[in-house]
Amino acid sequence: MTRRTLMGALAVATAARAQGQTKEWKPKLGVLGPFTEANVAFAHQEGFTNMILGADPQSPLDANTMTDEKLQRVKATLARNQMHVSAFQVTQNHISADPTQRAGENAYFVKAIELAGKLGVPHIGTCSGKDARKPFQAQVDEIVRTYNERYFAVCEKNHVRILWEPWPGGPNLAVSPIGFETLFKGFGDSPHVGLQYDPSHLVWQMMDPIQTARDFVDKIYDVHLKDTEIRWDVLRRCGINPVNGAKWWNYRLPGLGSIQWPEFFSVLQRAGYTGAMSIEHEDNLYGADHPGPEFTDDFKTGFRMAHRYLRQYVPD
Repeated sequence: MTRRTLMGALAVATAARAQGQTKEWKPKLGVLGPFTEANVAFAHQEGFTNMILGADPQSPLDANTMTDEKLQRVKATLARNQMHVSAFQVTQNHISADPTQRAGENAYFVKAIELAGKLGVPHIGTCSGKDARKPFQAQVDEIVRTYNERYFAVCEKNHVRILWEPWPGGPNLAVSPIGFETLFKGFGDSPHVGLQYDPSHLVWQMMDPIQTARDFVDKIYDVHLKDTEIRWDVLRRCGINPVNGAKWWNYRLPGLGSIQWPEFFSVLQRAGYTGAMSIEHEDNLYGADHPGPEFTDDFKTGFRMAHRYLRQYVPD
């Protein structure tokens, strides 16, 4: 082989690699928290490009008290800081056993969907709803009926999708693969529902967050980044229901718990996930017990630590 032939072969190989090279994986990286001008400015200053904002009643984004003036201030703050909002967080029991409570919560959720539409927020993270008096399938059927009757027309008009976070502490059936499967089966191919995936909730329920993400990755539209530390030393002595109330698990910042983040991100990247991923900071070692709504200095330190860890997987 002549030098000219060798150099030509190398040039062809280099061009082929360049043509097949994929773009760097860069989903939006953000934080979850209450809306305040200071919180949005902090997120921007730290290099985050996304936020998930709380929009429950009594929050700064209470849909019941939102005026045109407040709405314009929110829009201006987000625009000034070049901040994308991937989701509202609204915890509701959509099928509450109390008729009065259910009517109020359904009505509020409709207002939250409309507010999301006005701000161009594409998703609302919530619980599925739960009525423990009824059998599992009957609850699923009631959830499907309620969403179809109360929410989906408003979702379509405002271009908003309802996402379930697998939080076992709330009025929620969407906390596990069996819950996901049954709910999605009930809703068929509805474009109005999906998952706001938080792997930390699967860990302390002793489920596999990586395989679950792999199984439902086509339903994941938003992601919470939070870790869970399992205190095996406590668990082995006290069991999962400690008689002395000992805490055998704790929410931690990403990288300080049990989740294999390289595997998790590989699942999302392989599937072509381009949505947002936001740090949900509930680590009490870094100020998660703060009263809010402004981020405290300790809380900000937690966000900064998580950001440094995540940069190796999610480049700025």
